[in-house]
Amino acid sequence: MSWVDVFSAVCLITGAVSCLLGAIGLLRFPDVTSRLQAATKPQTLGLILILIGVAVRLDMIYASGLILVGLFQMLTAPIMAQLVGRAAYRADSIDRETLVVDELGDHIEREERTERP
Repeated sequence: MSWVDVFSAVCLITGAVSCLLGAIGLLRFPDVTSRLQAATKPQTLGLILILIGVAVRLDMIYASGLILVGLFQMLTAPIMAQLVGRAAYRADSIDRETLVVDELGDHIEREERTERP
C-alpha cells in the first residue's frame, strides 16, 4: 500500500464523516441559522475532501474536472446560505433574541426609512 492509497483513504473517510455530521446537524439543530451552518460548512469541506481523495487516484486530465466541481461548490454554497438566511430573516423564521449582532435588521430598517416619503 502506497502513501497515495493511504492519503486517498484518509481524505475519503474524513470527507464522508464530515458530510455525515453535517446531515446530522441538519436534523438536530433547532433554528435556521444553525442549520445553514450545518448545510454549508461541513458539506462543502466533506465534498472537497472526497474530491481530493478521488483526484489523487486519477490521471490529471480527469482530476481537472473534479477541481471545477470543487470550485463550483465553494462559490455557490455561501451564496445559497446567504439567500436562504435573508429569506428566513424576512419571513421571521429566525429567533432574533439569539442573534449576537443583527446587521441585517439595521440595514432593513435603514432601507425602509429611506423608501418612505
